[in-house]
Amino acid sequence: MFMIKIYTTPSCSSCRKAKKWLDKYMIEYVEKNIFTQPLTGDDIEIMLQNAENGFDDIISTRSKIFKEKDLDIEDMLMSELKDFIIENPSVLKRPIIVDETRLQVGYNEEEIRIFIPRRLREMIMNIEVSNENSDEYEKVLEQYLEELKAKA
Repeated sequence: MFMIKIYTTPSCSSCRKAKKWLDKYMIEYVEKNIFTQPLTGDDIEIMLQNAENGFDDIISTRSKIFKEKDLDIEDMLMSELKDFIIENPSVLKRPIIVDETRLQVGYNEEEIRIFIPRRLREMIMNIEVSNENSDEYEKVLEQYLEELKAKA
């Protein structure tokens, strides 16, 4: 099974929110701090694998270094872009959360739910969840977490 990988930086509040969310649902992940653990070509390949818009999904063209160097993604070869990211990891949007089929860039409370494990999704689908019934959801979540603890 492919482990969820989250690419982060220490000062990123969205990264902290995403990790807190993953921890809440006891979802295992591997964290890679892009400033202290050098990125590899494989890391970038994993990100691009599920990116609908390629590099546009993962690179912040508004970043200082992009502006300073006056770069245009369209004018760069794929290998040049990969090397540029490896040398300048701060150009990546953060956090970047990936697994074998999914990519989530940034923290979005709704979109991050794609990483909810199948068993929990099945349990949630079996309840009527509405704004008035959110304690039902909390009960299901508690039941799910108890199941996980029992397996551990």
